[in-house]
Amino acid sequence: MTLWRWILLLVIAAAVAAFGWHWVAEDPGYVLVQLRGWQAETSVVGAIVLLLVLWALIVLVVRLVRWPFGALSRRHRRVSRKRLAAGLVALMEGRHGDAERDLNRASRLDSLRGPALLASAEAASRRGEQVRALEALDEASQTEPRAARVLRARVLRRDSKAAEALALLAPEADAGTLTPGGWRELVLAALDTGDYRRAREALEPLQKSGALGARGFAQLEGQVLAASLKSAPDAAALNQLWSQLPKQQRRIPAAIDAYARTAAAYGMVLPAMDEVESALRREWSPTLIETYGLLGDDDLDARLRRAEGWVDAHPNDAALMLTLGRMCVRVKLWGKAHQYLDRSLALEPSSGAWEALGDTFAGEDNMAMAQLCYRNALSIARGGKAKDLPAGTVSSRMNTRPIAVEERSEHGVPRLRE
Repeated sequence: MTLWRWILLLVIAAAVAAFGWHWVAEDPGYVLVQLRGWQAETSVVGAIVLLLVLWALIVLVVRLVRWPFGALSRRHRRVSRKRLAAGLVALMEGRHGDAERDLNRASRLDSLRGPALLASAEAASRRGEQVRALEALDEASQTEPRAARVLRARVLRRDSKAAEALALLAPEADAGTLTPGGWRELVLAALDTGDYRRAREALEPLQKSGALGARGFAQLEGQVLAASLKSAPDAAALNQLWSQLPKQQRRIPAAIDAYARTAAAYGMVLPAMDEVESALRREWSPTLIETYGLLGDDDLDARLRRAEGWVDAHPNDAALMLTLGRMCVRVKLWGKAHQYLDRSLALEPSSGAWEALGDTFAGEDNMAMAQLCYRNALSIARGGKAKDLPAGTVSSRMNTRPIAVEERSEHGVPRLRE
């Protein structure tokens, strides 16, 4: 298509030139220039050509005169770009001192001033030089005010001044003109200051902005909702907040977990159990199944039977085994407790499983083994390793091999476990 367009333009230009030549040939015009006894005669076309040649000569002379100065400017731009690139690489590599030096030098070029100063402020902030970072942001705000404002809020939040960061971003947030990065900083600053209402209100524009991917936004959303629910001062406030949340947010595992734990703490065990059980029927969650075993002792026998019914579908879930073990400990079924807790430890060693196993041995009046389990729980919690139980104990004889379970898709086709 482009080739035909050029051919058409060339045909049009040729036609215009042909008609123009005939029009000029009939009457080429006459131009006479007299100056102090000097005169020149030519046609209009010749005069135009002479003027164009004269203009080209003037431009050539000017460029030749300016060439040395232009060479210096070009070198300055080239060096500044190299310093900007080197500074950004140093910033990513963690060489923040080198990054700050190179970026400050790159900022001497007007076209790079804003980006270089912003990156320099980030480098200074990572070094802990908050004063220098804010000074760089003061200069950067003259060319990049919105980006400088967002980065200033981040620097303030890192310096434990979340309230100042929130106050800095609030006017633009109220006007709905905050940048995507600004919405994220607003959410984090609101979380740090305990302003959970503003944090929840900022979730919708943050999601629409696309600043975070689906996984990153889901994690932040769960964090905001969990913090909001845990901060409820009483049961009435908790129920009111829970009912006001959109249906989609009331299905987030982190929010359900926070609601269930907080509701149980306020004595509302049955509503907490209902929410957790409904969520587990929709989608399996190791986090929620562990919470299910911590919701007090109400209706414990029925909850134990219900949880044991999930073993066939999830025999290799360490959290489910831990929950069953804890329930068995509370109803004093020591044999079952050993079976479930040993399997949980074989699948995924955790401090909670060792602690529950210690409670099992303590219930059997075996304090030496209980103390060993408690020490293992403490070691795991601190990032250490657990010691094996002595040979011949009940736990050492349990079969802890994983069980293979066939999974099928919605069309009934078998598939491998992830």
